[in-house]
Amino acid sequence: EYANPTKPNSRRVNTPPIPVNTHTYPQIYKMAANSMFFTATSSVLAKPMIKIQSFSTLSLGFSSNFSVLTPPRVSIKNIPVVSASAAAASSAVEVEADTAVLKPSKVLPFRVGHGFDLHRLEPGYPLIIGGINIPFEKGCEAHSDGDVLLHCVVDAILGALGLPDIGQIFPDNDPKWKGARSSVFIKEAVRLMDEAGYELGNLDATLILQRPKLSPHKETIRANLSLLLGADPSVVNLKAKTHEKVDSLGENRSIAAHTVVLLMRK
Repeated sequence: EYANPTKPNSRRVNTPPIPVNTHTYPQIYKMAANSMFFTATSSVLAKPMIKIQSFSTLSLGFSSNFSVLTPPRVSIKNIPVVSASAAAASSAVEVEADTAVLKPSKVLPFRVGHGFDLHRLEPGYPLIIGGINIPFEKGCEAHSDGDVLLHCVVDAILGALGLPDIGQIFPDNDPKWKGARSSVFIKEAVRLMDEAGYELGNLDATLILQRPKLSPHKETIRANLSLLLGADPSVVNLKAKTHEKVDSLGENRSIAAHTVVLLMRK
């Protein structure tokens, strides 16, 4: 019960008791509403006066006094205004900072690169794989000698070093590289690898072609590739697969290669 002694016409209001077993904040606010005391004059209701009795939250193991306060008035003049250009500049700084964090170190203990190449097979061209001329009725149509394996290995090394691909370093629209031996490209890739302070950890290559069968030539190709790389043959692996007569590879209209290299810090 509550009566406002300052107002002669105020009346008493009976309020129900507040339960003590409370577990969540919504229940607390519900109890606050049940414990509100109102004073009113005979003609106009006064502003509500809110009072919450002390109670124990037994389930939480502690006692607390709660009071409900009306939110303060906020003046628009007090709110800082941020221009769009300032917000954009702030975002740009954050993006640059994140990018800088994500950039890998220039000096790493090892680097991994993947290379892929594909060429059409056409009559009248030599079939050169790993620097070895393979007897066949078709060969690779390309700006250089079309050695799909060496091109693939070069791209893998350049990729591991984070450098541009073979087409950017040796563009196919440059007359200087017309008919050039791919051993020139791989020697340049090895030079760049050595200059960066790395050496070949190991290499795994897969050739994909329907014909001819490469089993009789695999060891010769692997030995020559090891020689061009200046690596021990034990760290150079070569596999050959058919394409089960599917698409241009399986129809013997093209040849492809995949290569993965691991470069180790010297």
